[in-house]
Amino acid sequence: MSGRSALRSRLRLLTREIVKFGAVGGAGVLVNLVVFNLVRHTTELPVVRAGIVATVVAILFNYVGFRYFTYRDRDKGGRTKELVLFVFFSAVGLVIENGILYAATYWCGWNTPLQNNVFKFLGIGIATLFRFWSYRSWVFKALPAKEAVETAESFLSSGTEDTPSGAPARGRRP
Repeated sequence: MSGRSALRSRLRLLTREIVKFGAVGGAGVLVNLVVFNLVRHTTELPVVRAGIVATVVAILFNYVGFRYFTYRDRDKGGRTKELVLFVFFSAVGLVIENGILYAATYWCGWNTPLQNNVFKFLGIGIATLFRFWSYRSWVFKALPAKEAVETAESFLSSGTEDTPSGAPARGRRP
């Protein structure tokens, strides 16, 4: 494969990953904003606590989408480690997302429903950049190329090994 076609292939895979991440993330943003507004307008919770509740619900929704749609082809070994890392990086994203909402609400005094939604959305956007990087780098890791090649080679070579007598297996040249 030439350098140019290899680059094109990698860009195509990255684009597909970004589109899938965006689809799950977009649905997660809707879940986040709907839950945020429901909690904000139907309970007495302060705005940032409503934001945290909404973010936690969206994180649970997103994990299922990322694991079974966006990154379903990624390494599935070590699910406990994957979940711990997902929760850790999601918590960092939660702090980024709701920290922006907190700063706008309590430091700047921007506390109308429209302002709350604008800064919640801005926080989601900034936290999403962090989450995309961290999830693909640390949580839903691609199988190492060497391991993928060895797995493919072992699959292809099964049934073509030398026989116990030392004679070549059927279909294999000496």
